Amino acid sequence: MKGTIQKIEAAAETLRIAPHNAEAERQLLGAILVNNETYYRVSDFLEPHHFFVPPHQDIYEKIGQLIRAGKTASPITLKTFYPADTRIADLSATQYLLRLAADAASIINAEDYGRAIYDLALRRNLIRIGEDMVNIAYDAPIDMPPSQQIDDAERRLFDLAETGRGDGGFVSFGDALTQTIQMAHAAYNREGALSGISTGLHDLDRVMGGLQSSDLIVLAGRPGMGKTSLATNIAYNIAQAYQAEEQPDGTLKTVNGGVVGFFSLEMSAEQLATRIISEQTEISSSKIRRGDISEADFEKLAAAAQHMQTVPLHVDQTGGISIAALVARARRLKRQRGLDLLIVDYIQLLSGSQKTNANRVQEITEITTGLKALAKELHVPIIALSQLSRQVESRDDKRPQLSDLRESGSIEQDADVVLFVFREEYYLSKTEPEEGTSEYEVWRDKFDRVRGKAEVIIAKQRHGPTGTVNLHFQGEFTRFSDLAQDEYLPERHD
Repeated sequence: MKGTIQKIEAAAETLRIAPHNAEAERQLLGAILVNNETYYRVSDFLEPHHFFVPPHQDIYEKIGQLIRAGKTASPITLKTFYPADTRIADLSATQYLLRLAADAASIINAEDYGRAIYDLALRRNLIRIGEDMVNIAYDAPIDMPPSQQIDDAERRLFDLAETGRGDGGFVSFGDALTQTIQMAHAAYNREGALSGISTGLHDLDRVMGGLQSSDLIVLAGRPGMGKTSLATNIAYNIAQAYQAEEQPDGTLKTVNGGVVGFFSLEMSAEQLATRIISEQTEISSSKIRRGDISEADFEKLAAAAQHMQTVPLHVDQTGGISIAALVARARRLKRQRGLDLLIVDYIQLLSGSQKTNANRVQEITEITTGLKALAKELHVPIIALSQLSRQVESRDDKRPQLSDLRESGSIEQDADVVLFVFREEYYLSKTEPEEGTSEYEVWRDKFDRVRGKAEVIIAKQRHGPTGTVNLHFQGEFTRFSDLAQDEYLPERHD
């Protein structure tokens, strides 16, 4: 007898029905049919796929279509969209719709019913993800290592946490157009009329329109050009300008600047902080490291450090991490603290997730493809720094070209924007002739023209023009800033 009961209980366990509340679904649909204003109380978070009963999904979708078209949704108007022989729960479609209206919940409880339906849908999605994890782990394909399964599960859980839906699916062109108009409206109202996040460098913003969400921006240059300095300048400018507004649901929405995540695979967090505080205080980083500072300088450093404590710039200094680990940490940062810009310094220091003998080009392809997918998933711009090949040094004109990108195929292909940093001053300083010669005078004149100048070459941009932006560079403070144009300089008096 006891064994029989255990078998029955075990069978009941295997036949468990996914969590749902059909009664709440019926009462909410009835409330909307009685008073269409109820729809607007739940439509911002509740979608047809959140309903468990398939006919309820269909009814909610048809109600939404009618109301959005400016028409009344009622049992009478809705029944015309069902064939006469349609049966729902052993009733005709008309009878079922009238029954829904008769069982309507009060408008006061409508939002509570909607939230209950939504929460149950999330629980069903969690069960589905859990079941998939168990099934795949039991019967894993040969080409799917555990690390890949973890990454896939984490991505699905992140999607669920962020949007409440576990699938991507298609987006209607109408929705995409609405998002475009909203972006244009935000750009029109934003200071500087930018559609993206301002870098704090106005000349660069003018050509790029700011950093666009979901873009992979590759920032490349030879050693000594200042690509890390430019990245840290942009990171701090954006983090310092951060402003947010609290939304009705208690979440924060960024209205200016942004929360920045910085993967510093080459430098330690301390070195990065030294660079930024040097730039902000105009005290040489070499002096800071040696302690060669006055009391006034120390007070300036202390004041700057106190202000910088509040800046939402988060640094991960782990070296040599894989693209899968980077993706997981970026998702976690977005979820826990928010994220508006991600910086990776630099691509060649990342490793692929596969510990095989795949060649480096294939590994870089996996990394750049992963970064682009992450930018779209998190809906933030990603600035990824990259090295350039040595062939630049063998040319007379050392301005970089797209073909100079190391393992350039995938980097050039996956990037939405490719920026090169070039400082002619760096190369000229290495060719100084002997002082007092005629060559020295020619060199001196040329050096004076390029001293303190840097070029940011926009070699590729999907959304805008290519070209060159001139910036001012102060090497001792590792700081980039807008270059004062000759026509705006005060008149010289010799």
